[in-house]
Amino acid sequence: MDATNSVNGGRPVVIGVTGASGSLLARAVIDQLLQMRVPVIATASSAAKMVWREEMDESFGVALERWVDGGPFTYYPSGDLAAPIASGTFPVRGMAIVPCSMATAAAVAHGFSDNLIRRAADVALKERRPLILVPRESPLSALHLENLAAAARLGATVIPPEPAFYLEQETMGEMAAFVTQRVLLALGVVDSLPEAMQYRPWGE
Repeated sequence: MDATNSVNGGRPVVIGVTGASGSLLARAVIDQLLQMRVPVIATASSAAKMVWREEMDESFGVALERWVDGGPFTYYPSGDLAAPIASGTFPVRGMAIVPCSMATAAAVAHGFSDNLIRRAADVALKERRPLILVPRESPLSALHLENLAAAARLGATVIPPEPAFYLEQETMGEMAAFVTQRVLLALGVVDSLPEAMQYRPWGE
């Protein structure tokens, strides 16, 4: 399905999936966008598929079939530098790399565009579109921090997948749902976090 021909007529969101731990986060973000009928264009690295196989009970191929059947969804291999999202003239709402490996964070920070994920991120920065990085590395070395800081200075938003402790989250699914909403907020897809996820000072 062509993601630009959605029933809601909106511009698509680009989702890049890289080889960091956290495949659950990628699935949660894409699932939520499609549930909201927001067009999605996804691309994943070979390392992302390897991690997905280790972490998920649903194969990446099955997930792709489900997404294609379930909403305005398009997929391009990470080696396809002829894909439309490699060009700044193709209109998109923004991009999230979730999860974002440290190799990808370094590439984004220094302008390396050797695959579709990194090229699409470079396009987002040069066109001043929202770019969200969700790094899942721990502990972070000084080099990791410097690369993330450099990406932030260039305009990217860095959202580590941290649980909302004030919500007393007990499951991975609850944590992933919270991170998903933070990503949607940063992309401008929603105007605020759901009321149930908003912080309330003690006593209110």
